[in-house]
Amino acid sequence: MPNELQVADVLDGRFEITHVVARSGMASIYKARDLSSGQSVAVKVPFMQFESDPAFYSRFQREEEIGKLLNHPYIIRIVPVENKSRPYIVMEFLEGETLGKRLKREGKLRPEEALQIANKACEALSYMHSRPEKVIHRDLKPDNIMLCADGSIRIMDFGIAKAGLRRITFTGFSAALGTPDYMAPEQVKGQRGDERTDIYSLGAILYETLTGKVPFDGDNPHAVMNSRLIGDPVAPRQINPDLSPQIEELVLHAMERQPAARYPSVAAMSAELKAPQSIQLTGRCDRLHAPELWQLRWRAWRTTVCAVLVPLIVVLLFLLIFRKH
Repeated sequence: MPNELQVADVLDGRFEITHVVARSGMASIYKARDLSSGQSVAVKVPFMQFESDPAFYSRFQREEEIGKLLNHPYIIRIVPVENKSRPYIVMEFLEGETLGKRLKREGKLRPEEALQIANKACEALSYMHSRPEKVIHRDLKPDNIMLCADGSIRIMDFGIAKAGLRRITFTGFSAALGTPDYMAPEQVKGQRGDERTDIYSLGAILYETLTGKVPFDGDNPHAVMNSRLIGDPVAPRQINPDLSPQIEELVLHAMERQPAARYPSVAAMSAELKAPQSIQLTGRCDRLHAPELWQLRWRAWRTTVCAVLVPLIVVLLFLLIFRKH
């Protein structure tokens, strides 16, 4: 790729690139040696064509800004760098793999391991939610959870996180921010969300780690997102009968459509993750309603019609006002 860093390059006289770890659609992640400390670090560098995009740059800046506020063993550590020659983020280098990569290889995890990972995520989220800035991640997904070689985890990527900082503007981005398979219903509606938004996403991740399936399926991202507004996922034990009714109750409690019906805090969810045998069954699995196909089609049709009619009405009103003058 033209203008991209190469192995042996030294970024800003400090970070010596040793190899490429990964490339996404918008950025490269390199392993580098920090010449000032001698330690290995990960350097995330956006592709040149995205550096001038205000929306992408704002998200990239946000990721570093919030990351530097956080100091927890289960949250990725950001290395502060002053006077950069171009946008990039330096992070601790971790040995391991993402939960997403693990699931692609193994399908699903043993319940005990899945609950342990979710509980560690709860510890990180509880720290974030209780900070003065009240950080809400809003994009929890398996690819943003690193499973480290030492048995710990790291929560990563705070690009669309919400905190008590400056508001962020996503010019060119959809009003519904997040990843369709793990978004909470309120995110689909374009709302900013709160602690219970992260609880829903963690419930969706737990659903997948226990069953090997994402909670909702569809022909396109809009169908996947709209499904959670009008229906519920298939009961986990219908997919994996080996799960206990208590674990199923826990997952469905976290994934309630209405935020007020979910766990009130990640601490409350963590308490049940640690002792699932003590969970009281309330029959959530018997109250599930599958999304109706006609409802999905109606929502898609309504959205299309509104997208066409609203601009047309605005133009007509403008013409009427213009003619009167």
